[in-house]
Amino acid sequence: MELDPTRCYRAFVSHDPRFDGRLFAGVTTTGIYCRPVCPVRPAKREHCRFFTCAAAAEAAGFRPCRRCRPEASPGAPAWLGTSALVARAFRLIDAGALDAGDVETLAGRLGVGARQLRRLFAEHVGASPARVARARRVHFARALLDATDLPMHAVAFGAGFRSVRQFNHAVRTTFRASPTALRARRRPGGPGAGLVLRLAYRPPLDWPALCEYLALRATPGVEVVTGAAYRRTIPVGDGAGVVEVRPDPDGRHLRLRVDPPATTGLMALVARARRLFDLDAAPDEIARVLRRSAVLRPLVEAAPGRRVPGAWDGFELAVRAIIGQQVTVRGATTLTGRLVARLGRPVDVGVGGLDRLFPTPAAIAAADLAGLGIPGARRATLRALAAAVARGELALDGTRPLDEAVARLRAIRGLGPWTAEYVAMRALGEPDAFPAGDLGLRRAAGDGAGPLPEPALRRIAEAWRPWRAYAAMHLWTGARPAAAARRSA
Repeated sequence: MELDPTRCYRAFVSHDPRFDGRLFAGVTTTGIYCRPVCPVRPAKREHCRFFTCAAAAEAAGFRPCRRCRPEASPGAPAWLGTSALVARAFRLIDAGALDAGDVETLAGRLGVGARQLRRLFAEHVGASPARVARARRVHFARALLDATDLPMHAVAFGAGFRSVRQFNHAVRTTFRASPTALRARRRPGGPGAGLVLRLAYRPPLDWPALCEYLALRATPGVEVVTGAAYRRTIPVGDGAGVVEVRPDPDGRHLRLRVDPPATTGLMALVARARRLFDLDAAPDEIARVLRRSAVLRPLVEAAPGRRVPGAWDGFELAVRAIIGQQVTVRGATTLTGRLVARLGRPVDVGVGGLDRLFPTPAAIAAADLAGLGIPGARRATLRALAAAVARGELALDGTRPLDEAVARLRAIRGLGPWTAEYVAMRALGEPDAFPAGDLGLRRAAGDGAGPLPEPALRRIAEAWRPWRAYAAMHLWTGARPAAAARRSA
């Protein structure tokens, strides 16, 4: 990917936090690469090379700076300045697609050839998919070494390495130090009880708005949301555990606690948490585009840092969206709770309000859903969705382009355009998904003059690309359309 060296250097000289996680500088005289927020005085311009991701800097032979710790920077908003296919590949790599598989399998999931995928990564990222996955593993291992007292083998497998030997080699190659030496350097105080990790993001982040939105839609027995924290049950081996997410006092991180401290699948778990709270968003870039709209400008300025709440699990979100068709948010929550109470596996995690795991696709596909208060047509749609997911015919993992993903969802009888766009927006992490037929959006965009016709809203929303999902959140949750938001799923 081509970068303007003059603009990049200006970001480093000014220590501009807006570019943190989106830009890295390698210094040829030291062999070290840094973040824009590094406290060390920048090297001379002629000694700097610039990269869009840490993996590209490491592929070029640079090692991470010990002062600014590039591995601790916010996640890169992969869809900025790159192809949509590469963005989807990043999501799958974050979820561990290359920890147990290969590039050919990853490319197949994305519907392209491995050669094309490698070419796109070379063009847009500056590093191969394998290099990106390796950097992701070794940086996560460094976070575990700093934040936990897990034994080295648990760190290795928790970070997605296939062996301790592979883990040791990767850490030494990247950081020029052994895992034991890195752990000895960690900041005074050490880790606290349990497994706690800090998840970086670009401020501002409207935590109260996120919690309010998620609390209204929290699945009884599975999720509990307050202004202070989000908690939910998760499967851990043959048992169950609890994930808790709460804000860090520094205003730049969330704290993720896992109890019991599972290690297998830990990176995928962190990726789920980041998607749920939309931590890889770039608020300044999104606001810059949306503020151009007279309709959105006051909403954007009144709520800086508005995020699109994601989903812990795409299937859960799709079930909730189907149940929520033509009912209030409170009604959908009640009905989803009944479904979970009947089909969810009971668990004892020692936290009030959490006593179920969300039912599996196979369980819902085979169940008799009568007597829950869900209309017959919607029960049929739920079973059809669950069966498609259970058979592997429908993957709610963001591997397909937006239009194709929406088309596949709409192929399920009873799952209309509004539901498909809503699922794409929240479950698949599509920043440009937009349920234009939603009455709440049409009323909010009409600004008191009655709901806009759907074609008119679509025309207006063309100027909001590629951030129409964020525009929808502002319209749903802004001050003026508050009443409409209460009627939206």
